[in-house]
Amino acid sequence: MKVSAAGFERVFQYADMFKEGMLCTVYLSLFTVILGFLLALVLAVMRMSNFRPFGFLSLDREGHLRDGGVLLALSRFNPLNFIATVYVEVVRATPMLVQLFIVYQVVFSKDVINLPSVTVLGFLKLNRFLPGVVALALNSGAYLSEIIRAGIQSIDGGQTEAARSLGLAQGQSMRFIVLPQAIKNILPAIGNEFVTIIKESAITYTIGVQDLMSAVKAAQAGTFLVLEPLLVVAVMYFCLTFPTSKVIAYFERRMRRGDKR
Repeated sequence: MKVSAAGFERVFQYADMFKEGMLCTVYLSLFTVILGFLLALVLAVMRMSNFRPFGFLSLDREGHLRDGGVLLALSRFNPLNFIATVYVEVVRATPMLVQLFIVYQVVFSKDVINLPSVTVLGFLKLNRFLPGVVALALNSGAYLSEIIRAGIQSIDGGQTEAARSLGLAQGQSMRFIVLPQAIKNILPAIGNEFVTIIKESAITYTIGVQDLMSAVKAAQAGTFLVLEPLLVVAVMYFCLTFPTSKVIAYFERRMRRGDKR
């Protein structure tokens, strides 16, 4: 299969469509990271919670701790941790494409959530774009939650004890002491997740989102060329991800320099 300059000239006739596709990819990634981070934060807190509504069952009638049995196991049951763990494991064990179709064809169907067929930002179809963002955010949140949980657990427990000794409640110590340090530690990982989402967002073209891959399909159908549109979109993805990864590496070095000081 030959690549020719004339072929690229024919592909560049769809420059406006590629431009809109790049903007759509950036919007998808930004909204996904924001929503995915908020979801991940909730999931991480749920997995680390100590909420045991049946804790009173651990003691017998005489007030002694039970040696074993169903009641002792039930007293240790944490529903918040259970729900978050099941969600994370299911999302990480199922294909992204399946999750995307479930969100688009089931959750945002006419019988459940019927989105209006309107255009936002001049070219984005809301009934296609929003399900894509939700599906990507639900998937990203499961992975980010493990990153956030690891970041929180990396903070020395002595700092939490010191905060509690100063009169801070558990929520306050988490908000003002632990989370700021944890977010600083996991910021490079969150940035890498943003780069990953830029590439994974290409899957949303299967539900009609006007991203870069949608522009590729339109260019291929209009020019009957296969390779040239793919090369163009590969360069565009590279222009999005490579500078972003370098910016992330720069801030990571700056943070490490601050830690050394």
